[in-house]
Amino acid sequence: MSIERVREYFRARGLAHRILEFDVSSATVELAAQAVGCEGKRIAKTLSFRVGDRVILIVTAGDARIDNQKYKAHFGTKARMLSPEDAELLIGHPVGGVCPFAVKPGVEVYLDQSLRRFETVFPACGSANSAIELTPDELEQHSNALGWIDVCKDWE
Repeated sequence: MSIERVREYFRARGLAHRILEFDVSSATVELAAQAVGCEGKRIAKTLSFRVGDRVILIVTAGDARIDNQKYKAHFGTKARMLSPEDAELLIGHPVGGVCPFAVKPGVEVYLDQSLRRFETVFPACGSANSAIELTPDELEQHSNALGWIDVCKDWE
């Protein structure tokens, strides 16, 4: 199971005890915010895209949306999200639990600037009923992100 891979990933980093599992779904920003008990904008949603033959993840704030012009300026192509089937196959996590932890080799992770305004955020942990509370710096460290980018709108 995907959550087990993420649990092992965080166990190796001494953080497995911080994973939250819920009796309810956290598969959407709204559901995750209810499960965690925070504002939806603090949910760190992970979006999956194909850029040529590369697979990338962009972690954004819950209230942010991809800005197509910014995305194209950064990646040189139009934003093309993965299908739910391709996401699980290529990333290793099902939609609703996609996260930047314990992903398949070669998957590139980027963090959007929209997350930096919070003390802590809540990304999923590989299942549709899990999350972990991390600071933006911890998210950067534990996601092995390639960097912070600015490809979103509607959050400022």
